[in-house]
Amino acid sequence: MKNELKSYICAQFKPMISKIYPLQFTPILKDRLWGGIKLKSVLHKSITSKNVGESWEISSVDGDVSIVSNGVLAGISINDLIDSNPDAILGTHVHKQFGKQFPLLFKFLDAQKDLSIQVHPNDELAKKKHNSYGKTEMWYVIQADENATIIGGFNKKSNPEEFLNKITNQSLVSILDIKKVEKEDAFFLETGTVHAIGAGILIAEIQQTSDITYRLYDFDRKDEFGNKRELHIDIALEAINFEKVTVQKKYDRISNQPNVMVDCPYFTTNFIPLDGNLLCTKNGKSFTVLMCVHGSFTLECEGEKYYYQLGDTILIPAALKTYTIYGKASILEIYIS
Repeated sequence: MKNELKSYICAQFKPMISKIYPLQFTPILKDRLWGGIKLKSVLHKSITSKNVGESWEISSVDGDVSIVSNGVLAGISINDLIDSNPDAILGTHVHKQFGKQFPLLFKFLDAQKDLSIQVHPNDELAKKKHNSYGKTEMWYVIQADENATIIGGFNKKSNPEEFLNKITNQSLVSILDIKKVEKEDAFFLETGTVHAIGAGILIAEIQQTSDITYRLYDFDRKDEFGNKRELHIDIALEAINFEKVTVQKKYDRISNQPNVMVDCPYFTTNFIPLDGNLLCTKNGKSFTVLMCVHGSFTLECEGEKYYYQLGDTILIPAALKTYTIYGKASILEIYIS
């Protein structure tokens, strides 16, 4: 009965999918112990709480599925859109690789306080333990308070014995690589990399579609009920890469063209410093997502104009192969190669 109902609903709006246009979604807002108000004060999100830590911009995670907020497809979930016409939305290559599943998760994060020190599993471990994808991710720093830092891996090669000893002695931070961050810094966190976002940082995050996190240390914080959050030390030992790794990514900033920041099997992210106009031509193999991380711009396609500003995230369906963007903005462009 459930499948029949889904088929009926898809049939009702399938004619509308012939009208392909840039899509936006209602943000899914998450209160966090470490959250603040920058998602509202800087990125213009409609929040009422003083500790909103995350805005999930595009998500197909179970229980947190994004809903279109603009145009004739408003009110329809991303999953139903994909189910109706996967090649048009995802692209032929992405559809073949991932089926009818949106493979990435896009977020903005406001860390008013330090996040927990954590690690994410790779695809193999995540599939075995959670029937999920792993969580390779990247961060782009939109704003950072003075002396703000992140943790990215170990400061020298470590091992399980040293790691457990430091956990026991509550001195894990002493063997981790702490980096001061500034606006426009970019970091790539492969699975297995121990990491944490420090206080005072507002970031854009691109990751695989996964919500699997192993928490290693939480600074002995307690939630609103006086309870410490659960740690996941045993299973984390199966996930951690104890080698020293380089997480910060250097990238060019040549105006009005895509500059490669990260190119990995899960996603490619380019930095576009827009100061004028740029014609974008795609091949229909992958969707494209644009995250506006500074300024504002206009996107023009098929005779229509769409205006975007800092904090907006736009899904451009794969079937939309040619469009022009113009204005003065910094944009993250993401797709799957």
